[in-house]
Formats: sequence, structure tokens, C-alpha cells
Amino acid sequence: MIESFKKNQKGIYFICISSVFACVGQLLWKLSSDGNIWLLLFGFGLYGLGALVMLIAYKFGSLSVIQPFLSLNYVLSIIFGYFFLDEVITLNKIIGIIVIMVGVTLIAGGDEHA
Repeated sequence: MIESFKKNQKGIYFICISSVFACVGQLLWKLSSDGNIWLLLFGFGLYGLGALVMLIAYKFGSLSVIQPFLSLNYVLSIIFGYFFLDEVITLNKIIGIIVIMVGVTLIAGGDEHA
């Protein structure tokens, strides 16, 4: 498991950065719903930057390990919703976050050859 993390470390790092950019971009889209065009445009810019960083991430790791890390977008969306939009984090959401984190950890550690 540790070997898989080491092998894909750069890719995992970049895909996590990609997730943050994409989620912040989407948050800005939501915040721009009152008509603030600058938030909307900045959101598109960050989302696009996230896509570019994602392409870099694929260069540094196995697709089967890197791609599942995009599930962190769901976790970040819940956290951003709580802090910036006053959304509630329910028990179901907490359970979902735990399941996602365990799943991503198991998949990221599964790039070793038997």
C-alpha cells in the first residue's frame, strides 16, 4: 500500500490541488447567482485551472489511482457548503464522507502488483 502511494505521490498531490480549484470554482458559481459576473468569471477560471492541473496529475500516476481522488470533490463541496453557504452537515453526509475517504484510501493503495 505504501509503495502505491509513493509511486503515485506527485499525481495524488496534483489531483488534490485540481479538486480544490474545481470546487472553489463551483462555489464561486453558486455565489455568483445574485448576478455578480466577476465571481462567475473567476469561478470559470479556477474550474479551468483545475482541469489543467488534472491533466498534469495524470502524467504522474496511474489512472486507476488518480481518478478516484476526484471523489474528494464531494467531500470538499460539503465542507465548503458548511463554511460558506451555511449548509448543514448531517449524519448521512458524515457517513458519506467517511465512506469516500476509506474508498479513496483503499483504491490509492491498490496499485501494487501481486
